[in-house]
Amino acid sequence: MVLPRLDPVAFSVGPLQVRWYALAYIVGMIAGWAIAIRIVENSKLWNGVPPLNRKLIDETCSWILLGALIGGRLGHVIFYDPNYFAQYPWRIVQLWQGGMSFHGGLAGALVAMIICSAVNHRIPLLSIMDVAATVAPIGIFLGRIANFINGELWGRVTTASFGVIFPWVDEYPRHPSQVYEAFFEGFLLFFVMLYAVYLLKTLRLPGVTAGIFAIWYSVARILVEFVREVNSTTGFIFKYFTMGQVLSVPLFLGGCFLICYAIIRDAKEKQKIRSTGHL
Repeated sequence: MVLPRLDPVAFSVGPLQVRWYALAYIVGMIAGWAIAIRIVENSKLWNGVPPLNRKLIDETCSWILLGALIGGRLGHVIFYDPNYFAQYPWRIVQLWQGGMSFHGGLAGALVAMIICSAVNHRIPLLSIMDVAATVAPIGIFLGRIANFINGELWGRVTTASFGVIFPWVDEYPRHPSQVYEAFFEGFLLFFVMLYAVYLLKTLRLPGVTAGIFAIWYSVARILVEFVREVNSTTGFIFKYFTMGQVLSVPLFLGGCFLICYAIIRDAKEKQKIRSTGHL
């Protein structure tokens, strides 16, 4: 399959151009907000009264998006092309030129949630992390589809029949790694999160849902990176690994920590209830 050169601009309104990547952020945010509202309004998913409500979601949603945008851009600058942006620092703010890091965006969103929780003590940090983790795969899916439309972040050369030729790169079939990531890190992960929240009731243990997200995403990202073209500015790290794989390791460990912390915390609370005789 030869991928045609698709227009990165989805539509234009006068001089304003709306690109597919920006549209993915907008649609992902709106869809994520709508589902987050349904989650916090469903008391059956929580232990009694939900610790969050629509007002608190509205208050944090825009800050999380802002944190993700700033973190995503700074992550790309720091992790993937620091020398280039050291020479042209004014281009850091030129987001329309592309260049975002998922791990940086995740870090920025986390910082935003920490600040919101610290400023407004009615916002429990672990619970807002859980809700955000549940809906995040929507934006990831749309973002990777936008990467494919833009013809960027392509995979390594392959002899498989489903290889895609990106003619502006070379004439060799390559793994459509953007599609792999859209499926495993977005589409499939979204249903894993819904299964955890609605059937396993993981929101009743604050931190578990976010932990599941972190573990699944990091494993999927590490595996897909084996067929994704190595970033030309970073190359291989320790001869075999990519920057995306290296950054996914602490994410995996963080997910394991969250789940262990939630389970231990719940066990201590139950033990305390039993010891005091309170039901």
